[in-house]
Amino acid sequence: MGETQTPATKPEKTRGGFARLLLWLAGIVVVLALIAAGAAYGGWVWINQQFVAPGPAAANETVLLPRGAGLIAIANQLEREDLVEDARLFRVMVMIDGGDRDLRAGEFAIPEAASMVEIYDILRSGQTIQYPVTAAEGLTTAMIARVVEAADVLTGEIERLPAEGALLPETYLVSRGDTRQAVIDRMQAAQDALIEELWPNRADDLPFDTPEEAIILASVVEKETGIAHERPMVASVFVNRLRRGMRLQSDPTIIYGITQGEPLGRGIRRSELDSTSNPYNTYQIDGLPPTPIANPGRDAIAAVLNPPEGEYYYFVADGTGGHAFASTLAEHNRNVARWRRIERERAQGG
Repeated sequence: MGETQTPATKPEKTRGGFARLLLWLAGIVVVLALIAAGAAYGGWVWINQQFVAPGPAAANETVLLPRGAGLIAIANQLEREDLVEDARLFRVMVMIDGGDRDLRAGEFAIPEAASMVEIYDILRSGQTIQYPVTAAEGLTTAMIARVVEAADVLTGEIERLPAEGALLPETYLVSRGDTRQAVIDRMQAAQDALIEELWPNRADDLPFDTPEEAIILASVVEKETGIAHERPMVASVFVNRLRRGMRLQSDPTIIYGITQGEPLGRGIRRSELDSTSNPYNTYQIDGLPPTPIANPGRDAIAAVLNPPEGEYYYFVADGTGGHAFASTLAEHNRNVARWRRIERERAQGG
């Protein structure tokens, strides 16, 4: 009888088949993982491409984002106004970047075809569209308030107006939605800063002692001439007169006492020149008027704090829009006679 064959090789085949199955399954898992990873990577690439792709804006546009708006509201507004294609995608990318708290309120300029990332950078830059509000030199505080009130990009009411002469006339850049009171406050702060800058470097032996008095004199200089290069000379005349105890004899001070700085609309009457009831009549009072008569600009303030040396004590209109300056009364009277002749000739010619 022959030797019997044992079945020992069957379990070995079974174990080998099982191992191959495990390897096959592992391969399947790896392939699926690679597919998933590839899909995720492809999706991420697609999202990034959409974030930097040109946007739908067909022309340069503006967007006004209200104060307090969150990321969801901002993203929805951008989509609603056809500035981004997909509000959700914009929102997700901003959140991933951690910039959801960096978006600012205000009015922004959005270029034509701006991408989402470009819009994102614009909104977090805080660089809103700026509008000029110009307060001209020599305006009264009430006049400047009317300029600010007329600026339709501003909001709110002016609740507090400072005293005459406390605002610095300049062009101020504002954003849509800024408050009118904030602009007035900026003008007052600018005036304070300018005085703080110029006062310590003032000339010696000035005939006034305080910054407030300097502003009063600067306002008279401002109202006497609108020609920039004349301001130092006019300041010199008034400083010289004050040093000698001479009265300022400035027509604009009389007008301010009559109209509070509004246009008089006619010539000053002799009775108004002689009036002692007008506290601003510098033909009748010694020294400075009681308050500024307007808001002087930087040049007028600088001129009274550092007037040029000179011997001029008088000036009068010269017929060209400027003034003729004189050191003596006799010379001044000749200049006045010349001006009167010009006035008569113009009246006859008219």
